[in-house]
Amino acid sequence: MIEVPVIPESAPFQAEERLWLNGFLAGYFSRVALPESGGIPVTAAKPGPPLLVVFGSQTGTAQALAKRVGQLASARGFDARVRDAAEHGKVDWRTERTLLVVTSTYGDGEMPDNAQGFWEWLQTETGAAMVSHLSFAVMGLGDRNYDEFCAAGKKIDGRLEQAGARRFFDRVDCDVDYEAEASAWIEGALGAAQESSVGLRPGLMKPAGRLAEPRSSSNGSSNGHNASPFSKTNLITATLLKNSCLNKPGSGKEVRHYELSLKGSGLAYEPGDALGVVPLNCPDLVNEILRAVCATGEEIVKVGEMEISLGEALASRLDITKPASQFLAEVARRAPSSELGPLLAPGRAADLRAWLWGRDIGDLLRLLPSPLECATLVTLLRKLTPRLYSISSSPRTHPGEVHLTVSALRYESHGRERKGVASTYLADRVGTGGGVEVFVQPSPGFKLPRNGDVPIIMVGPGTGIAPFRAFLEERQTVGAKGKNWLLFGDQKRAVDFLYEEELNAWQKDGHLTRVDLAFSRDQEEKVYVQHRLVERGAELWAWLQEGAHFYVCGDASRMAKDVEAALHQIGERAGGLTGDGARDYVNQLKTEKRYQRDVY
Repeated sequence: MIEVPVIPESAPFQAEERLWLNGFLAGYFSRVALPESGGIPVTAAKPGPPLLVVFGSQTGTAQALAKRVGQLASARGFDARVRDAAEHGKVDWRTERTLLVVTSTYGDGEMPDNAQGFWEWLQTETGAAMVSHLSFAVMGLGDRNYDEFCAAGKKIDGRLEQAGARRFFDRVDCDVDYEAEASAWIEGALGAAQESSVGLRPGLMKPAGRLAEPRSSSNGSSNGHNASPFSKTNLITATLLKNSCLNKPGSGKEVRHYELSLKGSGLAYEPGDALGVVPLNCPDLVNEILRAVCATGEEIVKVGEMEISLGEALASRLDITKPASQFLAEVARRAPSSELGPLLAPGRAADLRAWLWGRDIGDLLRLLPSPLECATLVTLLRKLTPRLYSISSSPRTHPGEVHLTVSALRYESHGRERKGVASTYLADRVGTGGGVEVFVQPSPGFKLPRNGDVPIIMVGPGTGIAPFRAFLEERQTVGAKGKNWLLFGDQKRAVDFLYEEELNAWQKDGHLTRVDLAFSRDQEEKVYVQHRLVERGAELWAWLQEGAHFYVCGDASRMAKDVEAALHQIGERAGGLTGDGARDYVNQLKTEKRYQRDVY
């Protein structure tokens, strides 16, 4: 039998390309052996040790990471398979030995939709017994701005241990800037798994290498469109073509519609995807911080491996609005008489959160008895991260363009005007004809049904309407025949009915089969989209029985939870299910990808 071919380092490939090719070859030759003379495969080679990678993903980041883990594991000789957590019922757990879990957290410490069923199964006696013999390791993804940081990963990690499984490598909790921590965890976890496995071919026992961007086959990625070569580390500059306010005079809101040109960039997207916008901080806040530390902005500081001026660092590299935990701790240490210190005590997270509301880095710097050193300041601040916005256009309807629907955040607090970083950057400072650095964040878990005849129900109050404008444009442009039902809500119909003319036209020509509206402040008793759902429960249930897909976009903390509770209620009232039956039905919709959410 011939040796498994390995692409050498001297070959004319980039490191990531060589790594991916070696992974492909390893995966192929772990299952097929060729005779010395070549020709048709005749015998199966002994597969490497089994390694299962399970992902829980709301926006696609954890899914992409899990696929990379699978590729790197195959390159090291494992029989690696990557599974959606929703498919846990299809796994033969008796034959598995090593489990890697990659999961994000969404909302207030909740499981991603596709991992909810897996989590509930793990909590049963049957699930615990099925995984008790495994060796496991967990990677959590989250955002430290949320109280329940990486809660889903922590819960799964703890439950696997409680079930009797052996943790062979410590869990990592990755923040939004996850690349370095994720790379280190993958290298360590695969190395530890390798040490405890037998049967690995020595020639393939190579370092896992640094994290590579996911690749797709020539037929496109799993969600039906080609994976973009662009990411938050490989951006394009889009030109702002249009900036208009969707609210009418008298509204208490400022929701803006943006149109950006992608012509000549090669950047592609599908309805349901998000656009990452790389913002710049407000110059007024930058100047305030410079005054607080008695600096000119010309001072040279080190951010990561780069030496730049302090002014540039504060303007474009660092988050100067939301303080990181290490920044809070340092301010409390240097200002022991301030009210901040007691709020950092265990059990006072809610009090701290309330106190921090409406305060930024500048407010905290003013608590200090003496200015903070510039070099110290930059080490205590988090990186400025891109903001993700649901795309509100179809690329087939608007070739070479991408549209966004964004609420500009402005409010008064502690005697100063406060601004949303990215929302006011787009609204006030880019200007028509200006450039915006962007990338596409694919959302494989928020997609139209492949069959255009399938009905869809869309619940999108406020700016949650964004992806549904894209869905409706797409379905109209491609000639989809399925029924479309939109539930939209906001404060006042006269001034807050976003995209009213477009929606009315779609309803008039029959493209929008049904529209239900909930304007909360047009009557004494507030009415929200979840109330409309319950009112139309019998018809909604009938649509679901026809195979309709159900979508929700918007606020995760309240609206999305209330909508799900309404679904449970409809299952009981219109469907005649028990409470447990309604819960199981909703979970089954999630497993079948018929209930999808884009919530934040």
